[in-house]
Amino acid sequence: MPIYVDVSAAVHGKAGIGRYAGSLARALVAQQPGRFALFYNRFGEAGPVPGLEAVPARSVRAGYKPWRMAVWLGQVAGIGFNRLMPGVELYHATEHLLPPLRGVPCVLTVHDMIFALFPEHQKRLNYWYLNMAMPLFCRRADAIITVSEFSKQDIVRYYGLDPGKVTVIYEAASPEFTPVAQRLVEEARKRYSLPDSFLIHVGTIEPRKNLTRLIEALQRLRERGLKVPLVVVGGKGWLYHDFFSRLEELEVRDAVYFPGYVPDSDLPALYSAAHTAVIPSLYEGFGLPVLEAMSCGTPVISSSTSSLPEVGGVAARYFDPHDVESMAQTIHDIWTRPDLRAGMRDQSLAQASKFSWKRAARETIAVYERVCPQYT
Repeated sequence: MPIYVDVSAAVHGKAGIGRYAGSLARALVAQQPGRFALFYNRFGEAGPVPGLEAVPARSVRAGYKPWRMAVWLGQVAGIGFNRLMPGVELYHATEHLLPPLRGVPCVLTVHDMIFALFPEHQKRLNYWYLNMAMPLFCRRADAIITVSEFSKQDIVRYYGLDPGKVTVIYEAASPEFTPVAQRLVEEARKRYSLPDSFLIHVGTIEPRKNLTRLIEALQRLRERGLKVPLVVVGGKGWLYHDFFSRLEELEVRDAVYFPGYVPDSDLPALYSAAHTAVIPSLYEGFGLPVLEAMSCGTPVISSSTSSLPEVGGVAARYFDPHDVESMAQTIHDIWTRPDLRAGMRDQSLAQASKFSWKRAARETIAVYERVCPQYT
């Protein structure tokens, strides 16, 4: 009987969670071929996940919001959705949505507690839904996986869970994230019309990413005679208007580049082209861009909060994300010190090598074996 893994986030290209679902599913299938099946909500222009085209899949045709409501109501009413996944032996929900399945062990990945800790940064409907549904999903799951020790502490504290129910399994960068040949770097630089030297930020534009303070830090450096270009890779998320309004007020507007959508295949070249990667987030459950940049040998400067020091280790340099001056000084120190950046490159590659999807898949299978004794 198959183990079903939810890849909805990967099918619909949802930034970090989508990469998690796709990368983990590929690693699981590689370790135990023929053991897994995929499940996803089919809406819009949904298509197969690259590298998983040959894996058996089942889907439901429902809009994003109707499916979420159906799952919650099914859990409340005790209605099993087993018919959607014939022969299911175990189900792994890789995003914050756990369908009700009668008599079936379920594993739930909870990536972070952002919705609860930063309600002001959420769409009202999303906050309402997660605040109502997540406690139920966490109770119904037989085991919970999360992606950092920091997130585990938040989850256990917020929901009052037994710490033994929550297992930390680190994510990793995809194998494509490696240092890129200079020829390909230059091709990418020309394709996206990028400057010779720049900071790179990869992530959705939303308040939690703290980009407003980042451009204010760049403004301070500009006033001191140091112009630092910034390339922001990622689409608009929500509540981004304040960021763009502030950008128009500052003198650094001409030094901030928005290349628009960048396919994953081009990201290693952009990381490799960058002078430094910057992650100023107020909160991250894991912070995958840290590892992606480090895997390409790119120095990383990062917020000192949440899980980010856990991921970046001694290879990154850190600043207080609430302190614009701290941010500006850290950028200045790295930008003006080629000797320091050279050492950080070697440290970055070493730190990134500690994380792998092969290891994540092996540890995930151990969770399956624990909640499903007949798992073979």
